[in-house]
Amino acid sequence: MEEKNIIKFKKEEFTIREYIKNSLGKGKVSKVRIEYTPIGEKIIISTSKPGLVIGRGGEKIGELTGILKKRFKLENPHIEIEEIRDPEFDAQIVADEIAMALENLGPMKFKVIAYKMLQKIINAGALGVEIRLGGKLPSARAKQWRFSYGLLKKTGDSAKIVDRAQAVAQTKPGTVGIKVAVLSPYAKIEDRITIDDEFMQKLKDLEIKNAEIKAKPTKKIRKKDEGTPQAIPIRIGNKQSIAPENKKRGFG
Repeated sequence: MEEKNIIKFKKEEFTIREYIKNSLGKGKVSKVRIEYTPIGEKIIISTSKPGLVIGRGGEKIGELTGILKKRFKLENPHIEIEEIRDPEFDAQIVADEIAMALENLGPMKFKVIAYKMLQKIINAGALGVEIRLGGKLPSARAKQWRFSYGLLKKTGDSAKIVDRAQAVAQTKPGTVGIKVAVLSPYAKIEDRITIDDEFMQKLKDLEIKNAEIKAKPTKKIRKKDEGTPQAIPIRIGNKQSIAPENKKRGFG
C-alpha cells in the first residue's frame, strides 16, 4: 500500500512539472523542482528568460499559482524563479533550441543547426559537448547523426557531472529525437591536472625538500652488547621453573 502511494505521489509531481513546462512554452524552462516546506509547496523554475516566464507585473506567475491550487489541489504554492546565467552550458535549453530550430527551418538544415549550436557552446568555453539527432534526416529512412567536441565523461562517478537532456522536434517528415550532453568548465573533475605557476612552484619546493633530506648526514647506530642475560633454571622436585628475578627481565 505504501509503495502505491509513493508511485501516485511521484506521478503527480511529474504531471505538475510537465504542465508548467508546456504552459510556459518550449525553450523557456530548463528544470522544475518541487520542495515541501511547513508553509506550503515551493516550486523553483530554472530559466534563462525570467522576464518571459514572470510576465508583465507577474501576470503569468499569478495565473500559474491559481491553476496549481485549483487543478492540482496544492494548498499554498509559492513559485520562485532561478535565472540561468550561462544557457550554453544547460543541456535542456540547448536541446529545446535545436528542436525549435528544426521545427521552424525544417529538417533539411539539421547540419547547419547542429554545427552552429556546437560552435556556440565551444566559444562559451565548454570542456565537451555531444549532440545526437535521430530521425528522418535527411532521407525517408531514420538515421542517427552525432556531433561532438572535447572531453566528455560517459562512465563511472565522474559521468554524473555531465549535464544531459533530451527533446523532441515535430517536423513534416516525422519526429526527430534530440539528445544533448554538455560538460561545463565549472564542473569539478577529480583527475584533471592544471599546470600553472602555483603547480610549478609546488614541484620546485618538493624538489628542494627532497634534496635537503638527502644532504643530511645519517647518524651511526651503536651496536648493542651481543651478550644477553640467560635465565637461571630452578629445579623443584621433578619440575623445572624460572627464578622470579628472571621473569622481571623478560624470561618465562
